[in-house]
Amino acid sequence: MIRPLHLLFCLLAALLATGAARAGETRVAVAANFLDTARELAARFEKRSGHRLLLSSASSGKLYAQIRNGAPFDLFLSADAERPQRLVEAGLADTGHLRTYAVGRLVFWAPGHPGDAGACRRHLEGLKRLAMANPRTAPYGAAAREVLEALGRDPASLRLVLGENIAQAYSFVASGGVEGGFVAAAQLARRDPPPPGCRWPVPESLHPPLRQQLVLLRRGRANPAALAFFDFLAGEEARQAIRRSGYDLP
Repeated sequence: MIRPLHLLFCLLAALLATGAARAGETRVAVAANFLDTARELAARFEKRSGHRLLLSSASSGKLYAQIRNGAPFDLFLSADAERPQRLVEAGLADTGHLRTYAVGRLVFWAPGHPGDAGACRRHLEGLKRLAMANPRTAPYGAAAREVLEALGRDPASLRLVLGENIAQAYSFVASGGVEGGFVAAAQLARRDPPPPGCRWPVPESLHPPLRQQLVLLRRGRANPAALAFFDFLAGEEARQAIRRSGYDLP
């Protein structure tokens, strides 16, 4: 009996060692608008795969600058398509692992102002002070600036309260610091109960599409956890979670 038990013990030990070897971790840079959804997806992925995800969030522009300066990320989930493409062109990312994972929507939201979408737009047109993300670093901020210009509002003539990213812009509006502002549709869709006030879903014709792209960075090419998460985001489970969060799918 000793020998069979010894063999069984060795087999179990080998299986456990193999599982431990397969499990790993990956560092993921996530645009601020997508952080809540990324956390949900990370929990699903970790339970399914055994890998661990380390999420870091900021504006897409700030994350891009960090990657250019050598930050140790394996994957970059940007809020635009421009910055991931720049990383590919710079040789810092893999062109074979570049795709759109979500399409964002911009919303003007005024928590203290009741009414339908039409009333909300009229409220926007009369506001002199409103919040938005910084157009220089945040794609949602750049889109908001284009919307203002399309509506005939000169951003330079307004008292804009700029957040470093769209998450900060949302907090300015939610706290009552400003009457209204431009936020991501996903930020409102994920709240239960729904936030009060009016909202105007901005027509996509007023700004370029917010195609949010994912790219595998050079550091992540040999990381099984990074490759597995890249593939996971293309699966039906992830796609449905992204849709429920208020994004369109590519």
